[in-house]
Amino acid sequence: MRFTFNEKYKDNLIVKETFEFALLIVVYAEMLEHNRKYVIARQLLKSGTSIGANVKEADETEYWLFLCQASETYPNCAAELKKLQGILKILNKIIGTSKNRS
Repeated sequence: MRFTFNEKYKDNLIVKETFEFALLIVVYAEMLEHNRKYVIARQLLKSGTSIGANVKEADETEYWLFLCQASETYPNCAAELKKLQGILKILNKIIGTSKNRS
């Protein structure tokens, strides 16, 4: 990737992963827009780029990507789904760890 992280976040795995995923989603949403798939492109862009700020968006983004994957007229989103599933594993581990500490 062509970006560098702010020093404050450079060692934060979830910030790094969600930021990289947001960049993937921007490119995929642009591809959807190019293919005139405007409604889901907008939804996916909003939810997929906000995961880093609001982790609940990860589930919504997964839903939209599954919908794109199931539709024969949408571009392939396997790379985006794979990246998101890795992020979801990290988030679930973080949530599980925080619940065990309570």
